[in-house]
Amino acid sequence: MTVKKYNTFDNKPDQNNHEEFESNQDYDSKFSKSLLLWYDQNARILPWRENPQPYRVWVSEIMLQQTQVLTVLPYFERFIEAFPEIKDLACAEESQILKLWEGLGYYNRVRNMKRAAKILIDQFDGKLPEDYELLLKLPGIGAYTAGAIASIAFNKREAAIDGNVLRVFSRVTGSYEDIAKPEVKKEFQNLALKLQPINRPGDFNQALMELGAKICLPKAAPLCALCPLVNLCEAFSDKTTGEIPVKTPKKKRKMEMRSILIIRAKDQVLLKQRPEKGLLARLWEPLNIEGFTSEEGVLEILEELGLESLSIRRIEKAKHLFTHIEWQLQGYLIEIMETKPPEGFIFAGHEAIKNKIALPSAFKAYIKYLPKGLSYVSRTD
Repeated sequence: MTVKKYNTFDNKPDQNNHEEFESNQDYDSKFSKSLLLWYDQNARILPWRENPQPYRVWVSEIMLQQTQVLTVLPYFERFIEAFPEIKDLACAEESQILKLWEGLGYYNRVRNMKRAAKILIDQFDGKLPEDYELLLKLPGIGAYTAGAIASIAFNKREAAIDGNVLRVFSRVTGSYEDIAKPEVKKEFQNLALKLQPINRPGDFNQALMELGAKICLPKAAPLCALCPLVNLCEAFSDKTTGEIPVKTPKKKRKMEMRSILIIRAKDQVLLKQRPEKGLLARLWEPLNIEGFTSEEGVLEILEELGLESLSIRRIEKAKHLFTHIEWQLQGYLIEIMETKPPEGFIFAGHEAIKNKIALPSAFKAYIKYLPKGLSYVSRTD
C-alpha cells in the first residue's frame, strides 16, 4: 500500500509507507480533539444516541446499512415499540417482523437479527456480548457493526469503518488506494484505533461517521470550509477532494424485464409468496412474469390459472434497482370474476395488506392499484 504516514504534525507525509501508521501524539491529539469538539457541537439528536443501550444500538446499526438516517427514524421507533427487548424479537413471527421492515429493503438484515436474537437467548442470557470477537459470530454482524456496538454501547476501543469513515480517512491522508480492498480497510482500521481516544471510543467512531455523512460528502461536494479537520487534510491541501476516495466501480446491473399483473376481484387482489430462498425470499407479491407480454399474453396466463377476466388495462411502466439487478416493469390492471384463488395464491384485502402482509417496494409503483390505494414508503431493496 501507499497510504501516507504522518511522521510529524507539520511536515508532509511519507508516501512510501507500506506498514501501519506511526504514532505522533501531537497529530493524534489534534485530530481527535478537533473531531470530538465538532461532534459535540453538531451531532444530530438521534434516539439510539440519546439512549445507547446495546440492543438499541444494534437495531439502529442494522437498519442504517444501505439506508439513510431520515428513512430509518420512523422504522426504528416502530420496531423498538413492537420489540422492546431481545426476547421479544426472538419470539416474534417472521411475518410480523417483515411487515414492520416493509419498505426498508434488504430483508435478510432483519431475518439475521431474529436468528441472532434466538442465539442470544440460548447462549448469552438474552444480552449482547461486549466482546468484539463474540459479536462477530452472530448472524448479520460484520466487522463494522461489531465495532460500532462494542464502542458505542460498551465503550470498548474498537474501530467501526464504514463508507463514510473510509472517505474521511482517504482524504485526510491523501490516499489513492482502492477503498474496496480489504487491506486498505484494515490499514484505516489501524489508523482509527491509533487516533481513537481512550475515554470516548464510541463518540469518536460516531463523529467520523457524522463527518462523512454531513461534511466530507462524496464526489466533488465536500463542505471543506465547515470541516474541523481541514487543516489536517491532504486532499484539501492538494485540491484533490474530487479525486479521492478511489473505489473500484461496481459491476453493471443485470437488466430484467417483467410484466406485473395486478389482478383484482372486487376489493381483493391476487398475491403469491416468493420462493424460500433467493431475491425477496418469502415475501408476497402480485403475479409477475419474465419479459414484457401483450394483452393477449395476459389472457393466456389468466386462462391457465382458471380466471375469467372482466377487463384488462395496460398501466404505467416502472423500474426498480436491486444491488445487482435492475427490473424494468410493465404493469397491467386486471379485473376478474369473483372466484377461489388458484393453487399457490391468495386473495388479500386492504386490512390484510396494511397490517399483516409484507410487499416489497419493488412494486411500489403499483401499490395505488391495490384495494383502497395503500400508501408506501419509497426506497430501493
